[in-house]
Amino acid sequence: MLMMVYIHRMNLAKLDLNLLVALDALLAEASVGRAALRLNLSQPAVSHALRRLREATGDPLLVRVGPRMALTPRAEALRAPLAQALDQVRGLFQDQGFDPATSARGFRLMMPDLCVDLLMPAVLDQVAAAAPGVRLDVVPWRGPAVLTPDFARTVDLVIAWTGEAYPGFHRQSLYTDRDALAVRRGHPDGARLSDLSAFNAARHVAVVGAGERDDAIEPFLRQNGIERRIALAVPSYLQALRMTARSDLVAFVPGRLIAALAGPLDLLRVEPPIDPGEDQQYLFYPVEARMDPGSIWLRELVLRVGRGL
Repeated sequence: MLMMVYIHRMNLAKLDLNLLVALDALLAEASVGRAALRLNLSQPAVSHALRRLREATGDPLLVRVGPRMALTPRAEALRAPLAQALDQVRGLFQDQGFDPATSARGFRLMMPDLCVDLLMPAVLDQVAAAAPGVRLDVVPWRGPAVLTPDFARTVDLVIAWTGEAYPGFHRQSLYTDRDALAVRRGHPDGARLSDLSAFNAARHVAVVGAGERDDAIEPFLRQNGIERRIALAVPSYLQALRMTARSDLVAFVPGRLIAALAGPLDLLRVEPPIDPGEDQQYLFYPVEARMDPGSIWLRELVLRVGRGL
């Protein structure tokens, strides 16, 4: 604290950090000659630095006591905080690195539930093997409106379907998918749902996520003149598939999610009567974390998992 007050009182615009390095050596050696040797400078250069430091502080700092030099009380009080301050400054320019094997860092990720089901089992396996002390906190997808520069300072990684660019974030392609129909095994009309008339007659479960007004597939269906019968709307794909598994409802959802949960939920995948095309999922990360070693490690791991689907 004392060192911070001292620096604050000095004119920062005129402050030469080399003076603080010289001061550190002078306080440690209590000798201009020995400080010069320590700094690999000439004695006149260090004497000049001492004169500037005396002018800046209004204190002699070093005074002669008999045959030797001694620190003034103010100089003595500056020794420890100055050394600490210089260590902090040096740390600003040193690569802090990131060692997954020993790190206990926590990371905050935001993603929709389907990405949790698709990606996190493999991500967790790799994290457990390479970084057993690392913690991952997943928060629910809150809609594209949340992707602001202020939010970027609170999260390490976001996965989302939206392909737009957002200030404060960099974007990378993560994986692609294609929507299909999910029905329970034994559904009475399951085999016929690839026919448009059966598709229109079926009772559908829609997925309307947070911050959204409609199911993401709905605009495509309407553009093609299709008004499906929505019997139920739920906020997540996982809930849609669970309801499909326990009823005769039909879910139009990402095909990779059907494949991942077909076994546990006893579901079947049926090709829809129309092809909505390919879906793209993106990985977003804060611009400020572009060179952060921990962030680089995490997103490279997630990218490997996503692109390996």
